[in-house]
Amino acid sequence: MTVAEQLRNEQADFVAGVAGELTAFLSARQAVMAGISPDIEPIMGSISNLVTGGKRLRALMCYWGWRGAGGEAGAGQVVTAGAALELFQAAALIHDDIIDRSDTRRGGPSVHRRFSQLHTAQGWALDSERFGQAAAILAGDLCLSFSEEAFTDIGERAASGSTARLIFNLMRAEVMAGQYLDILEEVAGPVRDRAGAVGRAQSIIRFKSAKYSTEHPLALGGALAGASDELLRGYSAFALPLGEAFQLRDDVLGVFGDPLTTGKPAGDDLREGKRTVLIALALDQASPEESAFIDASLGSPDLSEADITDIRAIIEDSGALQATEVLISEFSAAAFAALDGLELEDLSKTALRKLAEAAVSRAS
Repeated sequence: MTVAEQLRNEQADFVAGVAGELTAFLSARQAVMAGISPDIEPIMGSISNLVTGGKRLRALMCYWGWRGAGGEAGAGQVVTAGAALELFQAAALIHDDIIDRSDTRRGGPSVHRRFSQLHTAQGWALDSERFGQAAAILAGDLCLSFSEEAFTDIGERAASGSTARLIFNLMRAEVMAGQYLDILEEVAGPVRDRAGAVGRAQSIIRFKSAKYSTEHPLALGGALAGASDELLRGYSAFALPLGEAFQLRDDVLGVFGDPLTTGKPAGDDLREGKRTVLIALALDQASPEESAFIDASLGSPDLSEADITDIRAIIEDSGALQATEVLISEFSAAAFAALDGLELEDLSKTALRKLAEAAVSRAS
C-alpha cells in the first residue's frame, strides 16, 4: 500500500470514527434530555445537525498530531478528542453567528435563525428574533458542556494537570478572549488609532481563530500521545502561521467569495462589520474619502450589492487585497518551512502537508 492510500484510508476511518462517536454521544444525551421534556428536542436536533457537517480540520489536526507523536492509528482516545473538538467548534459557530448576526451557516439557516423560524411557524407569542437568539445561546452553552464531557471521557491522559488538559483549557479561554477583542474592535475601531488597526486585527485572528483552528488541536493530539516539549514546539512553529494564513484566507472569502461555494451571502463580512486585516489594510491604504466610505458602511445589515461592489473595488485598488495575499503567502511559507524541519515519519508529514495546502488554498 502506498503512503497516499494509507493516508486516505486511515483518515477516512478516523473521520468515520469521530462521526460515530458524536452520534453515540448525542444519542445518549438525547435520551437524558427527552426525560426532562420532549420540548428540548429542537435544541438537540440543532446540535446534531451542526456537527454532522464541516471539514473536520480541527479533529484531523488533532489526529495527525497524535500519530506524529507515535499514537496508535484509530485509537479511542484520539477519536474521543476529535469529537470533543467538534462539539467545541459547534458551540463557537453557534455563538459566532449570533454575534455576527449571520443568518446562514453551511448553506442553510444558522441555529438562531432556525429557532426564530420555529417560533414564527408555531405562532408563538412575543418576539421571534429574541427567542431565536436566546435558544441558540443555550444550544451553544450546551455544546460547551458536552465538549467538556467528551474530553473528560478520554480518561487519564486528559486528567487535571496533564499537558493535554492545559492545552484544552487554554484553547477555550483564548477563543472567548479573541471573540471579545473582535466585537470590541467593531465598535471601538472607528475611533481608535488607525495606525494600530492592522496589529489589532492580527491579534484577533490569532486568538479567535488561528490557535484553536490549527495550533492547539495539533498540540492536543501530540500531548495525548506523550509528545516531547521539543515536538510540541515544532508543532506550534508549523501550525500557528498556518492558522493565521487559514483565517486570512477566510477573511478574503468573506468579502470576495462565491456564495454558492462559501454557503454565505456575498460580502457577508462587510454587513457584519468585521474589521479584519483585509479591512484594516484598506482603511490604511485607501484615500481619506474611500476610507470614510468603508467606515460608514461596515456593519450595515442593509448594505446594497452596489455598495459591496464599491467596497470590493476600493480594497482591490488600494492594494489591500494584494497585501493580504502576500501575508497569506508569507505565513504559508513559514508553516511549510517549519513542517519540513519536523522529524516525523512520512505518513504524518504528508497528511499535515495536505491539510495545510487545503487550508490556505480553499474556496469555501
